[in-house]
Parts: sequence; structure tokens; C-alpha cells
Amino acid sequence: MAIMPDIDGGKCNACGLCVSLCSCNAFVFVGQVVAVVETELCNWCTDCEAICPLGAIRCPFEIVFEEI
Repeated sequence: MAIMPDIDGGKCNACGLCVSLCSCNAFVFVGQVVAVVETELCNWCTDCEAICPLGAIRCPFEIVFEEI
């Protein structure tokens, strides 16, 4: 089971920005609602969280870079 972004259905207005932005197709329209599709292709870029104008997307992971 892949860790995927979460959509708060109460905040999402189905603008589709996340659907058009996501290169791994993790976001799709189901009727007039945006849904997350589990995919191993999600590289956790968090662009979807950043582009959502209503803050309806939360990425439950954090990318940490280690200095070497």
C-alpha cells in the first residue's frame, strides 16, 4: 500500500488544478469530485499540496534532505 496524499472533501471545490498538475495521475475526477488513486508512481513531490488554493490536500509524508 503506497502512502498517498489526502483530500479534504469539505474543502475541495474540484477546481482540477491537482488533476492537471500531477504527472503520475494520482488525482482523477470521479463524477464532479476529485479522488486520489493509489499508485506506486507517486514520487511525493508535494506539488499538489502546494498548488491547492483551498488547502484541501495534505501530504502525510515529509521529505528530509541530509547534509553530507
